[in-house]
Amino acid sequence: MERQIDLNEISDGRLYGLSDMVRADCGGCAGCSACCSGMGRSVVLDPLDMHRLAEGTGVGAETLLTENLELNVVDGIVLPNLKMTGVGERCTFLDQNGRCTVHSFRPGICRIFPLGRLYENGSFQYFLQVRECRKTNRAKIRVKKWIDMPEAEKYDAYISRWHYFLKELSRIVREDTEGILSRNLSMYVLKEFYLTPYDRNGDFYAQIEKRIGKAEAVFGISHS
Repeated sequence: MERQIDLNEISDGRLYGLSDMVRADCGGCAGCSACCSGMGRSVVLDPLDMHRLAEGTGVGAETLLTENLELNVVDGIVLPNLKMTGVGERCTFLDQNGRCTVHSFRPGICRIFPLGRLYENGSFQYFLQVRECRKTNRAKIRVKKWIDMPEAEKYDAYISRWHYFLKELSRIVREDTEGILSRNLSMYVLKEFYLTPYDRNGDFYAQIEKRIGKAEAVFGISHS
């Protein structure tokens, strides 16, 4: 999701890499689930998010889209996001006590919060959102440990690859004055990247790269 932001207004003014220490540790978020409510459609999922949720919950992507997720247009492309429902617009994965039932395999945007990502020059860095988290006594923690993803370097490389791939698709959508290609493109993305299962015994990153490469060929996108 592309947003124009002023880092000086929303962050501590610093950019972070995986090895940096950042004041993001919320101490288990004891007694708080504020960031799991009222988020609208902002928690957009990438294909790894969908894959992990499907594997972790034991249900298919189609069922998740019916019960826990919804589809929304993001920069011209239809993508899934977490659904907020009921009083307080709560995430459907919260239990009655406000605890996350998918915490160990929660989506990437949830994993990095209160960090955000600043994309530039073909890559990205993390920044600390100073006004989003209600916990004011956060402790310092290494970014890699906070995100808590296996093969963190591979994960970051994938996130960057996916972002810039979507950016190229968005460019195609903007240039499609008739709208026909845009509809076909969104259907392609949903089917190929979200609904078609990945081999749980294989390397996800190799599989997603193969699918991205195929899509780039289909839509005439060059990748250097």
